[in-house]
Amino acid sequence: MLGAFANAFRTPDLRRKLLFVLFIITIFRFGSQIPTPGVNYSNVQSCVNDLDNSGIYGLVNLFSGGALLQLTIFALGIMPYITASIILQLLVVVIPRLEALKKEGQAGQTKITQYTRYLTLGLAVLQATGIVALARSGQLLSGCDKELLYNNKTSTFLVMVIVMTAGTAVIMWLGELITDRGIGNGMSVLIFTQ
Repeated sequence: MLGAFANAFRTPDLRRKLLFVLFIITIFRFGSQIPTPGVNYSNVQSCVNDLDNSGIYGLVNLFSGGALLQLTIFALGIMPYITASIILQLLVVVIPRLEALKKEGQAGQTKITQYTRYLTLGLAVLQATGIVALARSGQLLSGCDKELLYNNKTSTFLVMVIVMTAGTAVIMWLGELITDRGIGNGMSVLIFTQ
């Protein structure tokens, strides 16, 4: 196993692709640690450390790599994209226009991928709005009486939603970069690294 990995680094093209994937993974994990503007990071950390990770919070932390409960810029992770992909796959069966696009080959698949991206951003806006509203009301981390946000202004709310949605768009782009220039399916690699 280790020998195969060492051999992969001896091939220049494969080494370049592996290093590129490692670079993108580093960016992804770094973005999962940067708090969204307006978040009182010390209060969030204190509340997250006090939580019992065996219940629903443990599950949420598992699927977001710990980013969701810490309200980071990549808090939504890859989940909006996965949800959008599943919805579009189901709609292809139901909507004749989408089914016709699927049968068109590469051009149709490109159009369906574009629809998936748009739906991903829509779902990211909805999810970010819900998460920020929960944080704003103090219900995101039940049992925590500390303020998670510095203020409850609408401008802070909007900035947080926009940043989390943009974070999802960046994750989607990073996944596509891995698929195009790296090794394997980029979205799968990012799911694995969460």
